[in-house]
Amino acid sequence: MTNKNIPSDIKSKSIKETKEEINKILEKIEKDNVNLESYTYDYDRLLKLNKHIDDLFKKKLKEINSQGKKNVIK
Repeated sequence: MTNKNIPSDIKSKSIKETKEEINKILEKIEKDNVNLESYTYDYDRLLKLNKHIDDLFKKKLKEINSQGKKNVIK
């Protein structure tokens, strides 16, 4: 999945907001009374949220690594 497939409402979320939405969807899916149509939508949303949070963590890791390199050079 590319960043192009991620809706703007997801792209604007922070790591904390993304994690909270993921947890809400997982709680909903774990309940027995979820219909298939809702489950399909939620699953698709989870995939997009997962991609987004993965991208955020990679970005944060690059920032940390670049800060570490700057500190070593000083």
